[in-house]
Parts: sequence; C-alpha cells; structure tokens
Amino acid sequence: MNIIQAIILAIIEGITEFLPISSTGHMVIASSFMGIANNEFTKMFTVGIQFGAILSVVLLYYKRFLQTKEFYLKLFIAFIPAAILGKLLNDKIDELLESPVTVAISMLVGGMVLLFIDKVFKEKELEDKEPNYKNSFIIGVFQCIAMIPGVSRSAASIIGGMQQKLTRKAAAEFSFFLAVPTMFAATAYKMLKYVKGGGSFGNNELMLFGVGNAVAFVVAVIAIKSFITFLQKNGFVLFGIYRIIVGIIILLIHYYVMPLTIV
Repeated sequence: MNIIQAIILAIIEGITEFLPISSTGHMVIASSFMGIANNEFTKMFTVGIQFGAILSVVLLYYKRFLQTKEFYLKLFIAFIPAAILGKLLNDKIDELLESPVTVAISMLVGGMVLLFIDKVFKEKELEDKEPNYKNSFIIGVFQCIAMIPGVSRSAASIIGGMQQKLTRKAAAEFSFFLAVPTMFAATAYKMLKYVKGGGSFGNNELMLFGVGNAVAFVVAVIAIKSFITFLQKNGFVLFGIYRIIVGIIILLIHYYVMPLTIV
C-alpha cells in the first residue's frame, strides 16, 4: 500500500462509515480494485482507520459523552449482542469479507429495504426521544445484521432505532454513539490479530496508519454533519437507489469484466 491508496481508502471510510451504504463493502471493493486486498496490512488498515472515524463522533457530540453513567450503560447494553456474536462468528465473518458477491448481494437487498423504509416507519409516527434500556438492546441486536459485509452497520442500527419508534435523527445519533464502542473493539481486535500474526508497524506502516486515521477523521466530521441534515429532509430513498446501482455494477464487473479477487 502506498500513501495515495491509503488516502483513497481513508476518504471512503470517512464518507461511508456513518451513511447507510456500507463502509465495509466499499472498502473491500476499493482495495480489490487497487490490487492490495490480499495484503495483511491492508486488511488491518481498513478496520484500523475506523478509529479516526469514531473520534469524529466524540468531537461533534462531546457534550453527550459528558453525560451521566446511564448514557454509557445504554451503549454497553447495545454493544453486548455484537460483542458476543462477533467473537463467536469471527472466522465466518472473515470468510464473508472475502466475497465480492456477498457484498454485492447485500448492497442490493439493503438498497431495496431502504427504498421502502420511510413508508414503513412514517416520521410523524416516531418520537424524538432518548432510547431506554430495552430500546438500546434491540438496536444492538439490529446492529448484528451488519456483520454480513455490505449490509451497513449504520443502516441496520438506524432502522433498529426507528423500529423502536425513534425519529430518523434520534436513531442516527444513537447509531453514531454506538459506533464508538463497537468500532473501537473491532479496531483493537484487528490490530492485535495483525500483530499476533506476525505483522509489524515500521515507519512506513505507522505513517500510512496515521495519515489514514487523520483523513478518515476529517472526512467523517463533514459526512456526519451533512448526513443528519440530508436524512431529515430526504429520508433513505436515494441511499437505496445508490446501493442498488453499486450492487449491480459490482456483479457486472465480477462476472463479465474481471473477477474481483479479495484473497
């Protein structure tokens, strides 16, 4: 991986992490196109730069993170399902991450869901409220669906919040907060696994990792601010259309242009 490739991946991470279009799916496909997907550092890097993205949430919502312990308890409760399933299904998840077809199908199915989600959960019937403990746990269960590459952690948790009668804005913000423990754990685990597997952090790797996190941080700040405004005004339809188009393009390229090889 060179510096340009690191910056490209970091920009993709910053833009897609908090939008309902699947950051993992985009990173898998982008790294495959650039021919660096089979590199162990790349696999760690694409997860590790999530740290920069979650720092953007802490910055933008720092007042929320200075609240009472109840706030953190709700996040912990919502985080539990992903922590348990992530540990149990880690090998299977890694296997799915190596399949462009899985990503494409997930993009397509998720896109079709987003086309109709605004009609299923009408904004006027939702409440601008803080989730309670039960709401938090159920949102955490929904988040687990995103362990399938291409589903989108953001989309799954936001839909989970709306299913619990939270408004788009309230659901999206809780999704952002929940990203902090979830993505921090994923980043720490992936880095530890990389080191245990014999990976190293020389000067070049540290430089790429630092630049990647910095770029992801800046881009994510802009993306979060824009997303909340857009979501409140326009809903999910355009995201659904985008996902369907990307899913179709991936399948066409994979089967008719060149096989997208992840490993």
